[in-house]
Amino acid sequence: MSILLEQDTRVLVQGITGRDGSFHALSMLDYGGCVVGGVTPGRGGQTVGSLPVFESVKEAVAETGATCSTLFVPAKFATSAIREAADAGIELIVCITEGIPVLESIANCRYVEAKGARLIGPNCPGLISPGKGKAGILPGHIHRPGSVGVISRSGTLTYEVVHNLSVNGVGQSTCVGIGGDPVVGTRYIELLQMFDRDPETEAVVLIGEIGGNDEENAAAFIRSDMKKKVVAFISGRTAPPGKRMGHAGAIISGGQGGATAKVDALRAAGVTVVDRPDAVASAL
Repeated sequence: MSILLEQDTRVLVQGITGRDGSFHALSMLDYGGCVVGGVTPGRGGQTVGSLPVFESVKEAVAETGATCSTLFVPAKFATSAIREAADAGIELIVCITEGIPVLESIANCRYVEAKGARLIGPNCPGLISPGKGKAGILPGHIHRPGSVGVISRSGTLTYEVVHNLSVNGVGQSTCVGIGGDPVVGTRYIELLQMFDRDPETEAVVLIGEIGGNDEENAAAFIRSDMKKKVVAFISGRTAPPGKRMGHAGAIISGGQGGATAKVDALRAAGVTVVDRPDAVASAL
C-alpha cells in the first residue's frame, strides 16, 4: 500500500506549457501514473504530448475529475496557483516552486488547510509511490516498490538514499519530499502518522538536515506514538559555524537546529541514526 498517491490518483500539472512543467508532466505520464492534463491560462485547447491543456483548474477538474495538482509555476504566480487549486476542490497540492516569500507560505498553508486540502512543499521534489505514480520531479528509475516509507527535507539526499535502498533490495511504499523552506504545508509528524497507520509500510526512513526543530518534534512523536521502526540520517554535521547553507530552512538559532541536537533527540526516542546515507539499508 502507499500513502497520499495511488495508481488511480488523477493528477494535473499547473504550468504545464513551461519548460519544466512540460518535461516533468511527460515524465510523470511515462512513469505510469494517471496524469490527466494541465493548466496554463491563455493556452487552453492546446496539448502537451497527449495531455490536454485547460484554461483553469476549475475547468480541468470538471473535465478530468483530478484530485491532485503538481505546480511548476514561477514564484510570483505560485500563491494564486495554490489557491486556485484549493478553490477548485483539489485535495493534494504539490508545489515544486522555490522562492515563495515566507509570509506568503504561511498564508497559503492556512488557506489550503481551511479548504480541507493538503499542501506538499513548497520548494520540494514532490512524491512518488513506486510502481504506481509520481507527482513531482523524483527520478522514477531509482525507486522500486516495497514496504519502507521515506520522508525527507532534501531532494538530492532522497535520491541518494533511495538509490542505495533499491540496489540493496529494499523497496519503498511512498517517498515524500516535504521541502527545504522554513514553512511547508506538510511536516514529518503528519507523514509519520500516515505511515504508522499504513498496514503495508513496515518501517520509515527520515532524512533531516540542520535548521529548525522539525526533527526534534518528530523525535518526540516517535517516542510517544510511533510503533514502527524508524531509521534516520541527518545532514550538516560538518557545517562550519556561521556558514550560509543552501536551504532557506537551514537556520540555526537560540541553540536549536544543530545536527547534534537532532541526532541526540532521535536516538533518545529509539531511532537508529546512521552516519552516512549509504548506511540506511543495512540499518533497516
